[in-house]
Amino acid sequence: MKHPRSTLIGSLCFGFIISFAAVAQSKSEPVINLYSARHYSTDEALYSNFTKATGIKINRIDADDAGILVRLKTEGASSPADVILLVDAARLWRADVDGLFQSTQSALLETAIPAQYRAKQTTEGETWFGFSTRARVVVYDKSKVKRMDVDTYEKLASPANKGKFCVRSGSHPYNLSLFGSVVEHLGDKAGEEWLAGLVANMARKPQGGDTDQIKAVASGECGFALTNTYYIARLMRSTKPEDIALFERVGVVFPNQNTSGTHVNIAGGAVAKYAPNKANAVKFLEYLATKEAQNYFANGNNEWPTVASVKVSNPALLAMSGQAGGAFKAEILPLSVIGMNQVKVQQMLDRVGFK
Repeated sequence: MKHPRSTLIGSLCFGFIISFAAVAQSKSEPVINLYSARHYSTDEALYSNFTKATGIKINRIDADDAGILVRLKTEGASSPADVILLVDAARLWRADVDGLFQSTQSALLETAIPAQYRAKQTTEGETWFGFSTRARVVVYDKSKVKRMDVDTYEKLASPANKGKFCVRSGSHPYNLSLFGSVVEHLGDKAGEEWLAGLVANMARKPQGGDTDQIKAVASGECGFALTNTYYIARLMRSTKPEDIALFERVGVVFPNQNTSGTHVNIAGGAVAKYAPNKANAVKFLEYLATKEAQNYFANGNNEWPTVASVKVSNPALLAMSGQAGGAFKAEILPLSVIGMNQVKVQQMLDRVGFK
């Protein structure tokens, strides 16, 4: 993906930054320096429209969540970063705990973003805001697996599903956040037993990304798999015959609709601790809560907007849950709980042999 000339891309090697060039900044024009873990081509319009509307230029460095956190810690007080965008709830929590964000007071953001999708408010404001969500759902082979056998996360570890489960690495942030929430609901002992059950039910070793899991289910290699919803929506909206055929083979389940709700992960943003352009950074975060920007998240990258007043028109999102308006019961669990469970869950994964 090619980026505009104003974009600066940080180089990564095995999660570590190997480029520490300063972000270009002109004193003659307003700017923000953006560190982004969002790697979606549809966001280009989002950024360019912000610049058109405000005159504020965006200098961007792209990396993954972990790479951005490493970079911020390495740069310390000399960091030029103004805005941080991350795509995992636990990483937002971790960055906040590590003091990499600063508090922001914005009546607009506090009104637009529901409390469960932003940091706990203090007298100084709030440190991060969630702008979109994606659900962690189950895709299953309709010809081999019954929907009722995979309609909760707990059932995925049932002995009845032995040899049917496919998944990406257990240590991937998407899975760590889900596993952290399930362990919170089940408790440590039952939670570790559940993870061991997932390992026992694997059809193959963890590998690939979420789209690879969907393809493995469609090909018959697996009976079911975990995936984020926006990967499914991409296939649903595709006009390629092979994608259409692939999706016709699989069913989609939003787990735990009768209990705790389906786990959702948050993509959000914050003002960096040492932001040299804080006023511009706040304007950018406020822009992400506008109807225009929220519609880009929904229609461009198939994410659910967090602003309740924004009505989803994306046909894939509307159809995916099988309920009117694309509605589904989402899990509500404090972000701090999921974040604090990360280390414990990783230790459990190591003990049960979940790679």
